[in-house]
This record gives sequence, structure tokens and C-alpha cells, in this order.
Amino acid sequence: MTGGGVYPALAVLQALGDKANTILWVGGEGGMEKELLIQYNIPFAAIPAAGLHGVGIPALPGNLLRLTRGWFEARKIIKEFKPDVLFFTGGFIAAPVALAGRHIPSIVFLPDIEPGFALKALIHFGSYIATSTEISKKYIPDSKSVTISGYPLRKEMMTWTREKGRTALGLSKKQRVLLVSGGSKGALSINRALFTILPELLKDMQIIHISGTANWEATQKVKHNLDKDLSKNYFTFPYLFEKMGAALASANLVVSRAGASTLGEYPYFGLPAILVPYPYSWRYQKSNAQYLVENGGALMITNEELPTHLLGAIKNLMSDYKHLSSMKKAMHKLSNPNAAEKIAAIIINISQSEPKKGAIPAW
Repeated sequence: MTGGGVYPALAVLQALGDKANTILWVGGEGGMEKELLIQYNIPFAAIPAAGLHGVGIPALPGNLLRLTRGWFEARKIIKEFKPDVLFFTGGFIAAPVALAGRHIPSIVFLPDIEPGFALKALIHFGSYIATSTEISKKYIPDSKSVTISGYPLRKEMMTWTREKGRTALGLSKKQRVLLVSGGSKGALSINRALFTILPELLKDMQIIHISGTANWEATQKVKHNLDKDLSKNYFTFPYLFEKMGAALASANLVVSRAGASTLGEYPYFGLPAILVPYPYSWRYQKSNAQYLVENGGALMITNEELPTHLLGAIKNLMSDYKHLSSMKKAMHKLSNPNAAEKIAAIIINISQSEPKKGAIPAW
């Protein structure tokens, strides 16, 4: 799980606070969660698991074996931990846990508008469903109890203002700011398109570029080769975690993929967006992008259009204050700042209605 699953779960755990007696996070072996959760002092258990959807035939036997092993491990964890509630935010790792804990009340959160393969399966196990938007209801059986919660944001994300964010990142408070983000791994096609137009853009604006760790070396080379007067306006980071809210609060416009987090983070900060759905997750990211476009907060261009359309789209929006202001207001209207609390309330209600076993886990 990345931004679409781990971070919403963290936000809900923060909202639960002391109301959760005991929490256990179950994740995949060798995943990113364990190191991240150390910062939050959240107990972690790892199980083997693997995806089946879109996997080549040669890989299927091995993946099935890992899922079976994961199911046995999940059964053992559930037997020892005795949870009152299961909380799922997606990912193939959840499948063996949901199967092992099918007799335990659970809540499933759908980060994206359209649930992926794993979440479609989890919906059938879930006692309650929470979604980022109203549109997601069409993918859920009428028999399920559905709450339109919005996309949960971590508390530390919501403490940033534009002034605090620009100070923290060393930005000028007067110049406009463009944020270009590809997530922790980066977006190679967005990075390449940006590199070719950097000199033109940096004449008129500051740019926060979150390149991703895989593209960090190339980004530093590009920055080194820029004219000094332009380089001072180019703020580069391989990835931002603690200060991601600072970047979002500082920006006047963002260019990014259209992962699930865009449904929560951009509306909260009222941040107009140019969205480029990831071509290999086109169906799901396109649904997210279309939602924000249709509600007036974003523009969408395809991956293939990046080399020819990106410069014009950025310059046109950054120079059209009226349009940008309209997009900001439209985006902000989609915000659900209490999303984490809404989901936490459901978890608490479930746990209070069940025999006490002294545990509320999160997956």
C-alpha cells in the first residue's frame, strides 16, 4: 500500500487516539509500512502475500502459495490478538486477513473513486464501507452500509498554512509556486517533460519538484546545469513526508498523477491541479481525475500529451488569476476535513456493540 492505503489508515488511527485500547497493523513482508510505523509507535506484524490480478501465468503458482501462507499466518495472528474490529484500506495483503477474519466485524475504506480488484473482493467481506466520494456508491452492493466519509488526512498534514509552508521550505512569499510531484518513486514521464521546460517556467515562478528517489540523481544534474538565476527558484526533493503539507500549502498549482490522495489533499488545501493519470493505472486514476475536473478543480492531460501540452497548460493557468481562483474555490468545496473522525466513529461504534476483547486492529 502507498498513499492510497497507508496514509488514510494512519489518519484514522490518529483520530481514534486513546479510544483504541490496542492496535495491531498487519502488512506485507519487506514492505514500506514497518519503517514508517516506527515513527508512530504502532505495533506491526508481517505476513506473506502476493497479487493475482494482472499477474502472468508463470507467477501464479508462487503467488497462490504466498497467499495461502499468508492466510495461515493471519489465522494465527487473529487467534492470538482476538480483535474486535478489522479495518481495511486495500491492497492484496488484506485478502488473507479478510478471509481469516471473516467472522469479525470489519470496515473497508475505498480511497479511489473506483475500487481496484483487491478492494472489490474486500467489499464482500466488509460489514461497513466508507468512501472518499459519493460516486463510489455505484460500485458497492445495495445491501452494504455505506458512509461517504471523504479521504482521511493525517493531523500533521493539516497544520500547514501557506506562510508556514513557504518559510519551512525556504520559498519567497511573493512569487507564485508550482508543485510538481511524482510520489515516493517519482513519475519519469512527468519529470522528463518538466526538465525540458524548466528554463521557461523558472523565469516566472518558483518550482517545488518532488522527483522521487529513482529520479533524484538525474534531477540534481539538471539543477546543477541551470543558470544560477534560475536555479535559485528550483527547490528539489527526492520525497517529502513530514513536510508534504508544507509543499501543498505553499503551491498555487500542482502537476501530478491522480492517485487516491488527490481526492483528499488537493481539496483540503484548495489546490488547483493539472492531473496526468498513470497510464498503467489509467482506469482508476482517470476516474479520480475526471471527478476533480468535472467539479471544476482540475485539468487533465494524458501521459502522451505531456511533451506538447504541459508548458502551455501551466503558463495559461498561472497567468489567469481569475481561472486559478475559481479552480481553488471549486477544489476547496470538495474538502472533507473530518473524514478520519467519521471513520473512527464507525470503528468505535462497532467495537462497543461487540463483546469486549480489548483490541482494535488496523489493516
